[in-house]
Amino acid sequence: MIRATFRQLQLLTALAETGSVTAAARACHVTQPSVSMQLRELSEAVGLPLYEQVGKRVFLTDAGRLVVESSRLMFAEWEALEQRIAEHRGLSHGRLRLSVASTAKYFIPRMLGRFCETHPQLDISLQVLNRDGVVNRMRGNEDDLYILSAPPSELAHERLHVLANPLVVIASLQHPLAARRRIAPARLQSEAFILRELGSGTRMAGDQHFARLGLSPRVRLELGSNEAVKQSVAGGLGLGLISRHALVEQPAQEGLAILPVQQFPVPSAWSVLWLKGRRLSPLAQAFVEHLQELAGSWETHS
Repeated sequence: MIRATFRQLQLLTALAETGSVTAAARACHVTQPSVSMQLRELSEAVGLPLYEQVGKRVFLTDAGRLVVESSRLMFAEWEALEQRIAEHRGLSHGRLRLSVASTAKYFIPRMLGRFCETHPQLDISLQVLNRDGVVNRMRGNEDDLYILSAPPSELAHERLHVLANPLVVIASLQHPLAARRRIAPARLQSEAFILRELGSGTRMAGDQHFARLGLSPRVRLELGSNEAVKQSVAGGLGLGLISRHALVEQPAQEGLAILPVQQFPVPSAWSVLWLKGRRLSPLAQAFVEHLQELAGSWETHS
């Protein structure tokens, strides 16, 4: 039987997240010698080395990764228990961990704001990353919920539709196509494009749609944010493909036009996901229901 303390498992998890003993000590508000001693005791209890140092960074061994994976499951269960106990006391507080794809930042804060109005003691951890970053956190079971437009097929998960995410073709107001009322998809073949980076959900959906249409657009720039794409397109560097959520209600205010290209927008949708088999905490379940209700209202009035 492996005898380990809750604190030792917290320290090893912090080590996995920070990559150094010093940073783990800082994150857990203990001294570095205390972290080293407790991790050494945990390694002895397991009977295998849990981490190794390469240069200035610390990396988990296979055994260490197994321990951290189980620890995260245990922490999630413990937090869920605390929330259920709090509900019996008539309280409404706890921690909600979310990882969202970067384009979701245009609507998730508003959804969170309304949720926090009814859960004023809620502690939120929000990670905003590109799709690959969110999938990596999902693979490590690091959060309660994940919001993506392109869910990973390689990870068993549950998911619910949140909101439509149409991807539109944009151009600067001065572009010749901006004055057109109808544009054939083939017309795009001769244009330069400013696209999101490989690994983003927008890029994946766009590439798949272009392939279905038999198009291979000429990519002039690949950029890591929607704002950079918009600025480049407004500056006349090429056309762009972007989520409608990333644009203001009147795109002309940003120097942009949505082009009326046939067979566009690209159909896409946001989903809230969690790993299959993971029991949602009361707060996470309440937030899923909140997303469904609020998103349904937005789509009804859009």
